[in-house]
Amino acid sequence: MYNKESLMEVTVDQKMAQLPPVFGESLLASLREEFVRSEKTIVVLDDDPTGTQTSYDVTVITSWDTALIIEELRKRPSILFILTNSRSLPEREAVELTLEIGRNLKEAAEASGREVVVISRSDSTLRGHFPAEVNALAEALDLNDAVRVLVPAFIEGGRITIDDVHYLTDNQRLIPVSETPFARDVVFGYRHSHLKRWVEEKTGGQVQAEAVQSVSLDDIRRGGPEAVARKLQACGPGAVCIVNAADYRDLEVVAMGLITAEKAGRTFLYRSSATLVPIRAGMESGRLFDPGPEDSSSGNGLLVVVGSHVPRATEQLGYLLEHGEYQPIEVNVSELLRTDQPAARAEAIRRQTDRWLSAGTNVVIYTSRRLEVGPDAESSLAINATVSAFLVEVVKGLTVRPKALIAKGGITSSDLATKALSARCAHVLGPIIPGVPVWRMQAGGKFPGLTYVVFPGNVGGPSALAEVGARFGASLRP
Repeated sequence: MYNKESLMEVTVDQKMAQLPPVFGESLLASLREEFVRSEKTIVVLDDDPTGTQTSYDVTVITSWDTALIIEELRKRPSILFILTNSRSLPEREAVELTLEIGRNLKEAAEASGREVVVISRSDSTLRGHFPAEVNALAEALDLNDAVRVLVPAFIEGGRITIDDVHYLTDNQRLIPVSETPFARDVVFGYRHSHLKRWVEEKTGGQVQAEAVQSVSLDDIRRGGPEAVARKLQACGPGAVCIVNAADYRDLEVVAMGLITAEKAGRTFLYRSSATLVPIRAGMESGRLFDPGPEDSSSGNGLLVVVGSHVPRATEQLGYLLEHGEYQPIEVNVSELLRTDQPAARAEAIRRQTDRWLSAGTNVVIYTSRRLEVGPDAESSLAINATVSAFLVEVVKGLTVRPKALIAKGGITSSDLATKALSARCAHVLGPIIPGVPVWRMQAGGKFPGLTYVVFPGNVGGPSALAEVGARFGASLRP
């Protein structure tokens, strides 16, 4: 158990100094060698497109058609993302979708002859359909006895796990995530930061906290991969095992322990944040992408679309409006929910946006900052879907190709990519700043070759959105 009062007196640096030193050597090269030798592909089912935020030079597909998955697996990639956007769905629909994708993936793996390691990537602040999605995957893939490995540490976003407690680090403060705005999410809220109790909470008591296993930082840092492998091999069929981590090196050790346990015959299903994904393949997590002249040479304006309502997104939007050279367009959500002519309003915004973009003017389209919620989770999701559909109609109707498109928010960026731009496939170039991935849209959709920035709602400092825009030539005022 953690002591809340004592934690408030300990800075991040002080807490880190109390931990054992990280494992003595980097294991990335050895991990890469082991992974390549295994001839496997890591397939990530991503509940929103922000899961690509630590990866580079990989493919993301937005369709789970079996033939498309077979086509991609035959290319023998290290990592393949499948964008499910399941966080925008009620749990029942998310489960049905996961079962469909899991069955298609199983068929595709058999047809392509490519063995897969499956990761269910979810938001690192513990929001999402757990355990429902993981259990659906287990059923579809005939992996009911697989150990469910829970790895929420998202190093790039300042989210770490120590003594089975998940924290957000902010300005040297160590904040249990249950005390952050994310825990008050109207759909995916939770009460516990201690992950064993979080599992009990999310499973409705079907998995008791005492039954949840964990790999501690002592196991990782003092015992190394062998100790991690022993802990994992000791887990019973279908058990849930929490992984603690506060550093990239911790996850390297964990990945090697997982490979060792797999070679000994154990099977695992992963529920993780984005940081583990490249490390599991022996690739550096978070290698940055630097836009070249070709990414900002267009004479058209830059387009930013902000749908996220988390406090950090609102703060970043405020900074952008104050310091950036953008023409603003606000979508009043309260009025949108009452209007009987949403198409006419979307068309008016589309025409104005086209005019400004063609004149070389940067545009930011954003939803009003008052969060509109329904009486229950499903009605709140329905409101989100209505707003997102409106933004989709605006972008889908554009006739002027923006210099680049920055989409702020997980559901916003997913819907704009799949429904507005009709993308079936994109190439992940890497993060432009830690936690903010850049995609290059492939042929077959609207604006092929477009540079598309997937900007999570809760990532970056107050000026981050404006600074990313500046990387594509948008001017900033002091």
